[in-house]
Amino acid sequence: MVNKSVVITLPIVGAVLLERSNRAKHIRMSIKPPSNIRVAVPVGVSFEEAQNFAEEKESWLQKQIQKFSISKSICLYEKSEQESKEEILQIKEAIINRVKHLSLKYKFRHNKISIRRMKSRWGSCSYNNDIRINICVSYLPQRLQDYIILHELMHTKIKNHSRHFWSELNNIIYELYEIRKELKYNYFL
Repeated sequence: MVNKSVVITLPIVGAVLLERSNRAKHIRMSIKPPSNIRVAVPVGVSFEEAQNFAEEKESWLQKQIQKFSISKSICLYEKSEQESKEEILQIKEAIINRVKHLSLKYKFRHNKISIRRMKSRWGSCSYNNDIRINICVSYLPQRLQDYIILHELMHTKIKNHSRHFWSELNNIIYELYEIRKELKYNYFL
């Protein structure tokens, strides 16, 4: 039987989960605050190779963990569990209305809009232009909510994250790069 995951211990950052991933094309590291580290290991890459990669990146991992500990991060996914069913329906309706408003304002064409809890994404846009937004966006400041919605709506026109995608998004979002940094470093799912 092939191992699907292995936990290793690095001297500075501690436990690191090495986990086999059928979707990963490259070795990828992710950190969930405060210090849960996961390394996605593609098929065909050994756990030993992934461990060497993690060991080489340990000082970078330590810096990222320090950033999380001093930032104003909050775990929005856990916070949203406290809402009543009626409040959740109101939140979903408000997000859907905002998607529709921004879609009309900037002339995007989408199909279905769905609001759900997602563990690792703020939103997504399917190949058929179905928009999915994480209910946790409701806890973000309005400019960050709009960024996430407009990001997914832009995918109805441009299906990748090319320079063209970011250039077009920058044309409609003031201070795009500052907003992206704020979301990345201050808010985590």
